[in-house]
Amino acid sequence: MTDSEIMDLYQKRDEAAIRETQKKYQRYLMKIAVSILGDESDAEECLNDALLAAWNSVPADWPEHLCLYLGKIVRAKAIDRVRYNTRQKRQPSEYTVSVEELGEVFADDHSPEDALDDELLREALQRFLQKQSAGVRTLFLARYFYYRSLREVAALCEISESKAKSILFRTRKKLRTFLKKEGFTP
Repeated sequence: MTDSEIMDLYQKRDEAAIRETQKKYQRYLMKIAVSILGDESDAEECLNDALLAAWNSVPADWPEHLCLYLGKIVRAKAIDRVRYNTRQKRQPSEYTVSVEELGEVFADDHSPEDALDDELLREALQRFLQKQSAGVRTLFLARYFYYRSLREVAALCEISESKAKSILFRTRKKLRTFLKKEGFTP
C-alpha cells in the first residue's frame, strides 16, 4: 500500500490506517525507538503512542513523506520516555550518552535538548552537515539523531570504533567552531 493510500485511510478515519502503517513501517519505527530507549517493551509503548499521535494529527499536519513524519513522532515520543525513565531510574542510554557528548558543543546556559529544538540552530546544523562528507554526515546523524551506539555507527560506516570516535570528536570540535561563528555559543 502506498503512503498516499495510507494517508487517505487516516483522513477517512479508517482504523485500517493503523494496521497498514504498522505493516509498512513498524520495523523502521521500532529500530528508532529501540536505539533511543534500549528497551523493546518501552519502544513498543512508544510506537503505540506515536501511532495515536499520528491518528490525532489528521488531517492538519500531513507531510509529503509519511515515513519521515512517523519517524519524527516516534523519535520525540522516545526522547520523552527516556527523560521520564532517567528521572525515575537514572539509567544511561544511547540517548543520554549522545546528548552528553553533544553537550560540549553548546553554551553552558542551554541544554543540548533545548538547543536542538531551536529552529535557527537546526538550520545552522543543516548547513554545517551539508559541508561535511557523506560518511561524516552518516556517522554524525546515526549517532546524534538516531542515537545509535558507537559500535553500531562504526559498523554502519564500515570503520573501527576508535576511528568513529575520533571522527565524531573532530566533527563536534568543528561544529563548535562553526556555531561560534554563527553566534550560537560564547
